[in-house]
Formats: sequence, structure tokens, C-alpha cells
Amino acid sequence: MSQYFSETKPVVEKQDRDEVKEPPMFKVLLHNDDYTTMEFVVEILMYVFHKTVDDATRIMLNVHQKGIGVCGVYTHDVAETKVETVHRLARENGHPLKCTMESE
Repeated sequence: MSQYFSETKPVVEKQDRDEVKEPPMFKVLLHNDDYTTMEFVVEILMYVFHKTVDDATRIMLNVHQKGIGVCGVYTHDVAETKVETVHRLARENGHPLKCTMESE
């Protein structure tokens, strides 16, 4: 090693783990209505939330029976985008499907 490198020591800044906070998470919720078809809700869950047919069907039945169901948990921006996408697709297909988000 050359004389220049032997005197140089890397400076490593220690960052405390407490300083790094996880972003707040938000639940995306689908609400039951009397007009949106179950098939459309399953399609939305598969297309927007990337659920399997079995998971999408389970969530859809939960929405149907309990009036509301959790589609997933995401950061604020992702959750907001998913809510907007659901509303856009629902309106384009003539459905009044309601989708909201709330902090976890």
C-alpha cells in the first residue's frame, strides 16, 4: 500500500436506528352497495390490488356480508392512488363502488 492510503481511514457516520421512522400506513377499504356486482368487485381486487381469485373472492364476500372489507395496507401515496384507480374504473363501468382509506 502506498503511504497515502495508510494514513487515510474511512469515516463512517453512525446513524441511530431510532432516527429512521417507518412511513405511516393506510388501510384501503371497499364498501358494500346494492348495485356493484360481486364479479366486478372480484375483478377490481385482482386488477388493482393484485389478489388471487381465492383472496379476491374472500374479500368480496367479507365486503358483502359485513359492509366493508380491507383490500390492503399501503403508504399514503400508494393507498391514495389505489382509491382513485378504483373510483375511476368503477365510474367507467357504471358502478357506484365506494373505496376509502384510513390510517392503520
